[in-house]
Amino acid sequence: MMKTKKPFFSAKNLTVTPYAVWMVLFVLIPIGLVVYFAFTDANGTFTLENLSYIKRYAETFWLSVELALISTVICLLLAYPMAFIIAKMPTERQGSAILLIMLPMWMNFLIRTYAWMTILENNGIINRFVGMIAQWLQIEFEGFSMINTNGAIVLGMVYNYLPYMILPIYTVLTKIDNSLIEAARDLGSSSVHVFRRIIAPLSVPGVISGITMVFVPAVSTFIISYLLGGGKTYLIGNIIENYFLGSSGAINYNVGAALSLLLMILIVVSMGIMNHFDKDSESVGGGMIV
Repeated sequence: MMKTKKPFFSAKNLTVTPYAVWMVLFVLIPIGLVVYFAFTDANGTFTLENLSYIKRYAETFWLSVELALISTVICLLLAYPMAFIIAKMPTERQGSAILLIMLPMWMNFLIRTYAWMTILENNGIINRFVGMIAQWLQIEFEGFSMINTNGAIVLGMVYNYLPYMILPIYTVLTKIDNSLIEAARDLGSSSVHVFRRIIAPLSVPGVISGITMVFVPAVSTFIISYLLGGGKTYLIGNIIENYFLGSSGAINYNVGAALSLLLMILIVVSMGIMNHFDKDSESVGGGMIV
């Protein structure tokens, strides 16, 4: 029996082709260029010398991962109860709550970060406010040193990326079938038991998505560390940015590409680990017993 050959200009092909072209032009080709520059020198000759810079910036890599992990954990601790509370609100109020969370995201990223500089600097809002209280209480106050610290960088990351943790968790929580919770309560389960055996396992996919959406931009950020770190704390994003956009003497696309390649590998590995946990959670959730 002969198989009929499908025409090239079918509806399916016409639908997929724009996305395939987009992926090739803006994903595959840029990645290919990064790989090419990472393994060549200024003359286009193959070399592994660029990879030696990875050892030089090993501490910077670990610091970037450390601050990104701290920011991700804080975002998770803040986002989960917030998403849970919103999901339990009446339906007509959930939209307003999500709008309030998304409202700051409508402002430019740089403006939001500059705002925190105004708040945290030595003559900022917090120090002025505490200074006024100290003066009223006749207490000597020299001011808090909050800006240009790792804590300020973490605060900036948490503020800017917190909505990316809240939204996926909220979305998953709203899709949990209430009949499962009602059945568990009818069988005598306490609120803690219901959360531990039903809500928590079923919300893991949202948690995994949130962790990925926060960790990936946090580990590669450079503008937050530049503004709130005052140039004292350099993350790997700052190093890469300097090699691509720094002064003329510091520009080296090959070294920047090598560091970018390692960062991409780190991100892909972290996403693979998260996907592995996501699959495990689905298998556990599928066999869940109340």
